[in-house]
Amino acid sequence: MHLVMPTDTQNRTFDLVLENITVLLNGRLEVRNIGVSEGKIASLDANAQQSREKRSMKGLVALPGAIDTQVHFRDPGFPEKETLQSGTRAAVIGGITAVFEMPNTNPATISSTEIAKKCQKVQQNAWCDIAFYVGATRDNLPYLSELERLEGVCGVKSFLGSSTGNLLLENPDDWRRLMQSTKGPLAFHSENEALLKLRKAELNDCMTANVNMHPIWRNEEVAFSSTKRLIEMAREQRRKVHVLHVTTQEEMEFLHLNKDICSVETTPQHLTLVAPECYERLGTLAQMNPPIRSQRHYDALWKAVANGTVDILGSDHAPHTLEEKRRAYPNSPSGMTGVQTLLFVMLNHVNKGRLSLQRLVDMVSLNPAKRFCIKGKGPIALGRDADFTIVDLKKKFLITNPWIESNCGWTPFDGMTVEGSPVATMIRGRLIVEEGAIATGGPTGSLLSFNKWRPEKPNFCDTN
Repeated sequence: MHLVMPTDTQNRTFDLVLENITVLLNGRLEVRNIGVSEGKIASLDANAQQSREKRSMKGLVALPGAIDTQVHFRDPGFPEKETLQSGTRAAVIGGITAVFEMPNTNPATISSTEIAKKCQKVQQNAWCDIAFYVGATRDNLPYLSELERLEGVCGVKSFLGSSTGNLLLENPDDWRRLMQSTKGPLAFHSENEALLKLRKAELNDCMTANVNMHPIWRNEEVAFSSTKRLIEMAREQRRKVHVLHVTTQEEMEFLHLNKDICSVETTPQHLTLVAPECYERLGTLAQMNPPIRSQRHYDALWKAVANGTVDILGSDHAPHTLEEKRRAYPNSPSGMTGVQTLLFVMLNHVNKGRLSLQRLVDMVSLNPAKRFCIKGKGPIALGRDADFTIVDLKKKFLITNPWIESNCGWTPFDGMTVEGSPVATMIRGRLIVEEGAIATGGPTGSLLSFNKWRPEKPNFCDTN
C-alpha cells in the first residue's frame, strides 16, 4: 500500500515549510519550498503562508538524509569508547539521519535476546534512526533465518577475518550454509584469516612498535584472496553479497566485473588518508582493518567511485580510547572515529572536484535505502520521511578533537580544514541539529523499518 499525499491545489496547512531551500533533484539544484506534514514530505512547492511554522533556508542545500551503514557504537560493553547515545549524537552533529550498528559488542549481537536489548535502548538513547546487524557465528547459523527477520535488524554481518571482538566465520563451508539459509542482506568483512595468521607469524619480528607494518601484514593478498573466494561462493549460490570497506586495487577491479552478484562499500578514510604518510604522521591513530594503503590503492578507490563500482560509503566508525591507541603496535587496537566527520570530509572532496554532489548523495542516501530496502528513506520525494541533511556547500570548518562527540574524543582528521559543512539535521520533520548544535530536548530516534525481501528472490526487495 502506497501513501498518497494531497497536492498543493487542495488547500492544506503544513506543519513546517522550509522556505527558499535549494534541493538536489535528479542531479540539479533547484530552489523550492518544502512542505512537511506528519513527518513526511508533503510538497516541494509549498505555500509558506499555509504553514504552522516556516524557516528560511536561503543559501542552504537540502540533501536526502544521509545514512551511515557501518558504525560500531560499542554498546553494550565499552562505554569508555562509545555508547548508543554518544554515538548517535555524533552522527546527527555530522548530518547523519540514520545508522546501521555492528554486532561486535560485548556481549555480541548474535541472539534474539541481545537484539531485543539493543532495540529496547533506542527510544531513550538514539538521536538518529538506527538498525542493527546480527552477527554470524558457526553456532547461530541454524537460527539466522529467524534472526534476520526480527524488528530492527538490517542484515547479517560476517567477519571472514578476525578484527575487533571474537566474531569469526572463516570456513567457506559455513559461508555456503549462511547463503543457503538466509534471504536478507549479507554483509562481509573480507580478509583471509588463514593468511593473516601465517603472515603474522612470518613478520612477527618486524612488527614490534612499527605501525607501518600494518598494511604489509594485512596486505593486498589477504584482502583479495578472501574477496575472490567470497564472490565465487556467491555466484555458486546465486546469492548477492555486500562487501564492506573494500581497500585494494585488485578487489575493486575484480568486483567491477562482478557487480551483478555484489554491492560494494568503501570508507571516507580510505579516500582521504594515504600510506605511508598517514602512519608517519598519525602513528597508531591511522590503524584500522582493513588498513589504509598506498597511493595506487587510493587512486584505484577513486576510480571505483567514478565508474560506479562503489555503491555505498560507510564510515566504519570504530572508536577506541587514546590510551588504548597509544599502545605499541601491534598491541594497539584497530579502528577510528568516522560517523561525525563522514560528510565534512566528503563534501570537501566534492568542492575539490573529486566527485559530484549527486554521486555523494547516491552513496550515502539513495543507494543505502535501495540496497537495504529501508521504508520511507531515500530520495526527496512526496510521501517519503522528511529526513534532510542540510548543508552549506561553501562554509569552511576546522575539524578538532574537542568537537568530537564520541566518548573517546578524537579523530584522525584533527586540524583539517574542510570546505562544505552540514549545518542542520532534520529527521521526520523534526529539527535535531541547527547551526551545528543540538536543537531538541532529547533523543528522538526510532528503529528503521524495512520492506522485507521477496522469499523467491533473496537478492532483492520490494519497492520502498
